[in-house]
Amino acid sequence: MRPMQIDFATAGWRSTLYRIHPAVLAAGLLGMALLLAGATLGVQAAKQQAVREQGLRAQERKQAAAVRAPERKPETVIPEAQAAAVNSTILQLNLPWRELQDAVAAANTPAVALLALDPDPRKQTLKITAEAKNSDDMVGYIEQLKQQEFFAGASLLRHEINDQDPNRPLRFQVEVQWRAR
Repeated sequence: MRPMQIDFATAGWRSTLYRIHPAVLAAGLLGMALLLAGATLGVQAAKQQAVREQGLRAQERKQAAAVRAPERKPETVIPEAQAAAVNSTILQLNLPWRELQDAVAAANTPAVALLALDPDPRKQTLKITAEAKNSDDMVGYIEQLKQQEFFAGASLLRHEINDQDPNRPLRFQVEVQWRAR
C-alpha cells in the first residue's frame, strides 16, 4: 500500500514550496540566474552601443564642420597694376568681335579700304582707319556705318590726303559707338 499524504493545512506559499520537487526548484533558480545575467549583459551592451553612437556622431560633426568650413588660405593681395591689366585683358576678350566684324563688313564698299580697327571696350567705341579715293566715298561709308543696327552712331574724327601716294587717297578715321548687348 502506498502512503497517503493527508494535509489539512490551508494552501499557502510555504506549503506549496514544500510540495515542489527539488529539481524544479533548481531549474527555477538556474532560470532566474540566467535571466539576471542576460539582463546585466544587455544593459552593458546598450551602454557600449550608446557610447559608440556618441563617438560616431561627434566624428560626423567634425567631418561636416571640415566640409562646411574649408581651411582658409591667406588672401593674396593683387597689385593694382596687375588687376588693371587683367581686367583690361578680360574686356578685350569679351568684345563682341563677331557683331563688330559683321557690322563693319555690311557697311564696307569697294571704294573704301579698311586699314585698322581699334576697339575701346570701356567706352564701347571702335575707331576705324580707312582710305577712300575721294570725299564722297568717305561720306557714303560713314552714312553706311550709321545705318547699321549694331552701331549707335558714327562720327568722323580726322581726315587727310596722303601726298606720298601717287593716287592721293583720302585717309580718315571714324569712331563708331556700339550698342550694349
